[in-house]
Amino acid sequence: MKPRRIGPFEVTPVSLGCMNLSHAYGAPPPPQAAEALLHRALDLGVTMFDTAALYGFGANETLVGRVLKAHRSRITLASKGGMAGVSFADGVKRVIDGSPEAIRRNCEDSLKRLGTEVIDLYYLHRWDKRVPIEDSVGAMAELVREGKVRALGLSEVSAATLRRAHAVHPIVAVQSEYSLWSRNVEIGVLQACRDIGAALVAFSPTARAFLTGALRDVSTLDAKDIRRGMPRFYPENYARNLQLLDGYAQIARDAGCSPAQMAIAWVLSRGEHVIALPGTTSLAHLEENLGAGSVTLDIDVLQRLDALINRRTVVGARYNPATQTEIDTEEFT
Repeated sequence: MKPRRIGPFEVTPVSLGCMNLSHAYGAPPPPQAAEALLHRALDLGVTMFDTAALYGFGANETLVGRVLKAHRSRITLASKGGMAGVSFADGVKRVIDGSPEAIRRNCEDSLKRLGTEVIDLYYLHRWDKRVPIEDSVGAMAELVREGKVRALGLSEVSAATLRRAHAVHPIVAVQSEYSLWSRNVEIGVLQACRDIGAALVAFSPTARAFLTGALRDVSTLDAKDIRRGMPRFYPENYARNLQLLDGYAQIARDAGCSPAQMAIAWVLSRGEHVIALPGTTSLAHLEENLGAGSVTLDIDVLQRLDALINRRTVVGARYNPATQTEIDTEEFT
């Protein structure tokens, strides 16, 4: 896989999102299995690993730090702050806090858990709309000046917010969901990233497993799986979305790759500044996903995919109304 750039770093175009190993999709794998997957990713040449203070309320950073510490010099380590677990009387809860004090605290905690002196790429996980983006990024810029962070990114922001942030300190990456069925970044962020020389880091490029073709029955999802709260995965909506998969699978057969590989290759085709960030708990899926880096989709395949799966053919919103209020990404009208 030919490397792609994120600011000063060269990274594998298919990198690894580590969230699944501790968070979000039901019970995480046993520690030994999670460690084995990270080691296998290293063996296969992955050079960027992405985590966050939020994932597992710190457990994911602890895992990533423990496993990758011995290989620190050969990887780009990315993490996020501004959204983390906070202890209350009734337990730990997710809190979005973009105040300078919280960002500094989150970063210091992350450095300890990761067992490193510097985080290569540090994102604002969510823009806290109570705090001007200039103030949050200003605090992150201080971390750069202090040598605790090398470069800055944002997650789930609009093009306008990106430009405001970039005026305070260079933003080298925006992380947002991007796949055939989630194209919000095409409204403005994809081009804005290109304009300022930033990378677009696309999480969930396989549409949270929809585009793998393997998830046929959403009733089998774990009770704590976050997809249960996403409208596209509501049973009535998902049943309609499933009607797209037979045609999709045929296009993958014609292209000579797996459905998951085609989904990731489509994301990579959207620009040389795009990085795909799939996550998995499966060694077999890890190897399959990384194989997408050598898949090239011809123009006929791209046109067929665009016609089949797009914002008009997919049923259901990306997030429920409560979660939607927490992100800044533009919405199609």
